[in-house]
Amino acid sequence: MTVTVLPIANGFYKADSLPISAQECVNWYPYILDTPALSQETLLGTSGTSQLVSTGSVSEINRGSWTLDGIAYFVNGTTLYRLVLDIVGGDSFTAVSMGTIEGTGRVSMADNGTQLCILVPNGKGYIFTASPDTLTEITDLDFTANGQPQHVVFIDGYFVCTTDSKKFITSALNDGLAYNALDFGTAEADPDDIVAPIVFRNQLFIGGSQTLEAFQNIGGADFPFQRTGLFIQKGISSAFSIVESNNTFMFIGSGKNESPAIWALAGNDVQKVSTVAIESILLRFTQAEIQASFSWSYAQKGAYFVGFALPTSTLVFDTISGRWHERKSRIANASGEMIEVRSRINSLVSAYGRIIVGDSQDGRIGSLDVDLYTEYGDTIIRRIATQPFQNNMQALMIPMIELTMEAGVGNGDVVDPKIRMDISDDGGKTFKDDRTRSMGKIGDFKRRTIWRRNGRYSRFVVMRFTLSDAVKPVIIQLTADIMG
Repeated sequence: MTVTVLPIANGFYKADSLPISAQECVNWYPYILDTPALSQETLLGTSGTSQLVSTGSVSEINRGSWTLDGIAYFVNGTTLYRLVLDIVGGDSFTAVSMGTIEGTGRVSMADNGTQLCILVPNGKGYIFTASPDTLTEITDLDFTANGQPQHVVFIDGYFVCTTDSKKFITSALNDGLAYNALDFGTAEADPDDIVAPIVFRNQLFIGGSQTLEAFQNIGGADFPFQRTGLFIQKGISSAFSIVESNNTFMFIGSGKNESPAIWALAGNDVQKVSTVAIESILLRFTQAEIQASFSWSYAQKGAYFVGFALPTSTLVFDTISGRWHERKSRIANASGEMIEVRSRINSLVSAYGRIIVGDSQDGRIGSLDVDLYTEYGDTIIRRIATQPFQNNMQALMIPMIELTMEAGVGNGDVVDPKIRMDISDDGGKTFKDDRTRSMGKIGDFKRRTIWRRNGRYSRFVVMRFTLSDAVKPVIIQLTADIMG
């Protein structure tokens, strides 16, 4: 018997033609070790989510979040909430209403250290200040003199808002309630529509539908920003997809006559980080669906995750490993059946030593926890499907398959956790021969997860492994005896 190590940590790559590649990586992520180890490429489970507080039912779906002076704020439904830690170092939180934010769509947020600007992309804007707590609508007529403000950032003492009339405006210095109709700029290198502003390394980028143009603050009594000459021929397809992570920013975008892809700033240009498989997924969505997509980012356990929430799935890129995975949640549909949807994370902030998330289903505010294996008490389904394995397109037999995992991870809730394997011989279109194996009861650290007598196949096979038990999920290595 010749046992071969098979690649297990390639991440997500599901091609348009499944026989080419049907690789899934759902609620697991590739982890590449930077030191000699039992296996250099492994899979770790994504974090679970626990509830900190709930602000209400489906009418309180999260629309955005921000931190001001270390305090987390969430717009849930039509209310701005402050998340209050009741006891320092404790686990008790309270959501306190700060006032009303009109609308139902996502909000754009930025702060200047004392003021939090909340912009509803229909021209409505609000300024929140603490001590005393005050939420004030922006009523200055000059706020809308250059079009309806859509998205906001902060730079050098100014709130900068893009509008729906190919302009961007600035507030008064350190005052988000005051505006001057003459304080506006335009992206002049290309006449494309302005989509959103971006601030990176204290430089202002104005993102159009096909281009990015850089501006700098030159000071003076008049409009303070002028063009730097930096011009990038890639535009923004989704304003809420712009996200900063690990010394760059990323976004869903495209150039003239191009379909959408995912890009990252690299020096004075951008480079593509999406794969052909991901671009094929983006191509299936309508322009409105792409525009409604959004992103989030956080770092945890040495990984820097950037998530892009699309209509049917959340695709996550780890800037450290350079590999993709999917995150999906399970919810009950109208018939009470559990179905898979994109990750429930609707926005994300770091506060109180936690990664805190708003919810896409109701008013829950949760905390991501690497040592929790459920999502709001519900099962997390973790699934990995391999690349196709073949023997020069000749018949093959697989007497043995072993999935090396961290064993003995049973607990009080799941005494004898199990993982399932099934196999496809048609390129991932259908799977059969579903069989379970134990991962080891509590303390059974030497348990081996082995499937024997796996049959004969005419050309190639895809192996799929599924874990639904709430236990520590670590896959170390995949080995098999594949015979011609």
